[in-house]
Amino acid sequence: MAIQKPSLPKGTRDFGPLQMARRNYIFDIIKDTFKLFGFQQLETPAMENLSTLTGKYGDEGDQLLFKILNSGDYLKDVTSKDLEAGSVATLSKVSEKGLRYDLTVPFARYVVMNRNEVTYPFKRFQIQPVWRADRPQRGRYREFYQCDADVVGTDSLICELEILLMIKRVFSKLGLRDYSIKLNNRKVLAGLAEVIGVPGKESELCVAIDKLDKIGWVKVQEELLGRGFENEAIEKLGPIIDLKGNNKEKLNFLKVFLSSSEIGVKGIEELQSVFDLLASYGSDETYVDFDVVLARGLSYYTGAIFEVKVNNVTIGSVSGGGRYDNLTGVFGLDGVSGVGFSFGVDRIYDVLEELDLFPKDQLVGTKVLVTYFDEEGVSYGLKTLAALREAGVESELFPDLAKIKKQFTYADKKQIPFVIVLGSEEIKNDLVSLKNLKTGEQSSLTVKEAIELVKL
Repeated sequence: MAIQKPSLPKGTRDFGPLQMARRNYIFDIIKDTFKLFGFQQLETPAMENLSTLTGKYGDEGDQLLFKILNSGDYLKDVTSKDLEAGSVATLSKVSEKGLRYDLTVPFARYVVMNRNEVTYPFKRFQIQPVWRADRPQRGRYREFYQCDADVVGTDSLICELEILLMIKRVFSKLGLRDYSIKLNNRKVLAGLAEVIGVPGKESELCVAIDKLDKIGWVKVQEELLGRGFENEAIEKLGPIIDLKGNNKEKLNFLKVFLSSSEIGVKGIEELQSVFDLLASYGSDETYVDFDVVLARGLSYYTGAIFEVKVNNVTIGSVSGGGRYDNLTGVFGLDGVSGVGFSFGVDRIYDVLEELDLFPKDQLVGTKVLVTYFDEEGVSYGLKTLAALREAGVESELFPDLAKIKKQFTYADKKQIPFVIVLGSEEIKNDLVSLKNLKTGEQSSLTVKEAIELVKL
């Protein structure tokens, strides 16, 4: 039988010890921030019923759902008529479940199923993998982690303020100093659709405008024409596409530009309030950039929308989110307003790697390796090991009777900074010989003294 060469599915990765140490560094900063702001952790299953997932992400999103074949004979209910009718007719008979596409829709399902136990406003965070049948490319994977924080059960704009503050704190702790939190409001986009003469077509407008960064204004105009927008309407968007200035100047321009649209004016007022709250908190508008063409393609946003881009790196956005007024409505619980956002950990990882911002001691695992020459050294070594671990020192004992050189090579490869050597002299005098592999210094000490030295 031929030996099969192992491989991974496209768009997925293994994470070795160094990657895991670095990922946990990011996770810990994010988790610590979420907890500081009063968010509680939640987990939901990797798979959901397809009925829960479909129709929540727009047509493009539905196509990217990974479906799970029913177990057993999954073709038993499929007729030749179904097969002729195509994949849509067949799908419902062969697949009832799918892998989750994001953490927001499962969260909405959770809130509805636990509506009587949940304390509103409910602040939850969730750090789990999600799956999308996307074309893999740099910074885009088929399996990736999301770190979500959402608040449901309040429409207070203090929630939007807190999202800005959490993003600022996380980026500050990660050492990121050159980034922008793009901020807009779906009501502003709805107002734009009204003012240019295509009321009610804001979702088509959003899907096209959302691609502005990637394909440019000329191509976006072509897409809008393809979606049935008149030339006259597209021309009216011109001043918006070219809008420059600071947040205040842009808001003032839009107050006039959108004055004939009630919903547009409301969007501008909400944005103004968020900036005012930022000032009241004692923070400022550093890193926060009102971007009137920020659209975010997902169809469930109704208010503020966010997207975070790190400048001068090759990766796209690293965080995003927004307010949704009735996400739980599709599950039969109306009127629960929510706002949330997500950190793209995989992308943040790539950014920190590109900018060389990971702490240099990231893989400090084992601090002390206990080495020995013979069987007598094993039992003395185990007692030493117990004392080290009791004192909270990450330590291990080389498991095999091997030449001391081999044991030292192991310590080198694992970047273990200290080695304890147990020879017959040390054992006889109830001491240990501690060697600092960085400096080469070696000294004879009691176990207690050795512990104090490595803990410095």
